[in-house]
Amino acid sequence: MEEARRFFGEKGFARPHWQVYPCAVPEKQEILFFDRYEGRLRAEAIYGEKPLRWAYETLSGRLFLEAIIKRRWFSAFYGRWADSHASKKEIPPFLERFVLDPEEFLEPVESFRTFNEFFFRRLRPEARPLAPGPDTVVFPADGRHLLVPDLSRDSTIFAKGRRFDLTALLGDSVLAKAFEGGSAVISRLCPTDYHRFHFPLEGECGHPRLLNGSLYSVNPIALARRLSYIFENKRRVTEIQHPLIGRYLFLEIGATNVGGIVDTSVPGPVEKGAEKGFFRFGGSMVMTLFPSQTFVPAIDLAEQSAAGFELYAHVGDRMGQLTS
Repeated sequence: MEEARRFFGEKGFARPHWQVYPCAVPEKQEILFFDRYEGRLRAEAIYGEKPLRWAYETLSGRLFLEAIIKRRWFSAFYGRWADSHASKKEIPPFLERFVLDPEEFLEPVESFRTFNEFFFRRLRPEARPLAPGPDTVVFPADGRHLLVPDLSRDSTIFAKGRRFDLTALLGDSVLAKAFEGGSAVISRLCPTDYHRFHFPLEGECGHPRLLNGSLYSVNPIALARRLSYIFENKRRVTEIQHPLIGRYLFLEIGATNVGGIVDTSVPGPVEKGAEKGFFRFGGSMVMTLFPSQTFVPAIDLAEQSAAGFELYAHVGDRMGQLTS
């Protein structure tokens, strides 16, 4: 209950006063995140770092980005390569470079016929245990997680003080109004991560609503240039009814080279930790949005976000807790 004591007082919800600037990544510098398991800051190993920095940090690259890279056909072309049998040869060097543990995989490495099959691999259940507690909220994906403590209209967060446009993100001004003053957790998946995403809470899942858009990168290198990439990208918005907090929102946001967002769940009752879907090849992002005064984040998530660092944690691990 230490989190609750930090965020709640006799008068109720105490809004944090920090401003978060996780995406202000100076050119050519490392992207740092805090590893929950190692208890220290680490530098991110960026897949395709050189072309990524060229596309977002040089004039010629940005021209090519707007003309070619952001287009859905470009990501579809890359996706076709990832679905080809020729792509299989990229799996062994990828495993070696990014030090992934095949013992966590549900299927043996040899069984993957394409790079995409490896990319959206399943994990053994024991590799990602579910944090206990009826009011516990769990991380929906492996990745680097960032708390947005206040979604009020006047909040200024992210890169260089740029505003987070909730209406643009959700594509619905009425829905945005309902979550104004709430909080969110942004979960950024790198190409090296497990790319299936799961429900952070139980509830009654609605039909996903598709918002078409471009496919920019969601790496901090890109977001440092323009935060609006988040709500310009192709995304899906799902409302999940919950008995304690009314409802929460779950967003799946595509990115460069993501060949598709695949929902494996169906509308209806869902359990906490159940698989919701997966991303095909590429980096990507999911977001969990909570109504005002309903979510208390884990201490390390709150502290690292306040300091400007994403928190690396696994799907199923404790993200925080609900409060009625």
